[in-house]
Amino acid sequence: MSVDPKPLSVGLLGPLSLRLNQTPVTTSAPKQRQVVTLLALYAGRVVTGPTLVEELWGDRPPRSYATTLQTYILQLRNALAAADPGNPGARQILSTRHSGYLLQEDSCQTDIEVFDRHVSAGRAAAEVGNHLLASEELSRALKLWRGPTLVDVPMGRLLEIEAASLEERWLGALERRIEADLALGRHADLLGELTLLVGNNPMNENLCAFLMTALYRTGHVARSLQAFHRMRSVLNQELGVEPCPRLQRLQALILSADPILETGPVPWPRNRERASNSPAYNSTT
Repeated sequence: MSVDPKPLSVGLLGPLSLRLNQTPVTTSAPKQRQVVTLLALYAGRVVTGPTLVEELWGDRPPRSYATTLQTYILQLRNALAAADPGNPGARQILSTRHSGYLLQEDSCQTDIEVFDRHVSAGRAAAEVGNHLLASEELSRALKLWRGPTLVDVPMGRLLEIEAASLEERWLGALERRIEADLALGRHADLLGELTLLVGNNPMNENLCAFLMTALYRTGHVARSLQAFHRMRSVLNQELGVEPCPRLQRLQALILSADPILETGPVPWPRNRERASNSPAYNSTT
């Protein structure tokens, strides 16, 4: 999975990080960091002036917003040049277009791109039953996360949406990695992680299913059923609904000690339902 390195490396899966040819790029002003974050998320695509204005100031831009935005762009170019003073093309990584600005795709790589490559490889491996490779690739993807998304960047409406989307992608990768580990028979090793994850995400039915399966396979049948009833109680109290049919089917399999539960993947269809999709990043991954 080797990829030719690009001069500008941008870390978005955690605190913002910019390095130009391995040298840190200093971006200290909060709104300056907002600008470069949005540009990095859309690397290779023009981000229009109105889009940047909406992110920075919402519905109340200052009268001098156009000049102020140009100042932020100039400061970012100066920061790039300062990080690589012998490179006359450093400033050109951030270019101006008629309607806005863009980070050159052939010069910029984000950790999101690397994350997505590992996730794609993990999913492909899982599809053909190579659970070991799936677990390895998804673990590599998850290790790229250095903390909560964009924790040190002010977020307007657009970045808030992007951050929420990234958290969902993290959760999807985490769930797939846990599925692969369960298929590999690592249920005992997963108990601590799953207990914490379910405690932090009490309405996530997928995580509850994984915990129930891991508990059952380690001989804790009663605790497995207790996990189901806790989920049911939370859903009843918070949303007035019952667990999804798939989770109820898993409970029935446990009650009947169905052999399908003993080994292999969780008997949990790939088309998933969630009662809640707002997990927080957890350092256990």
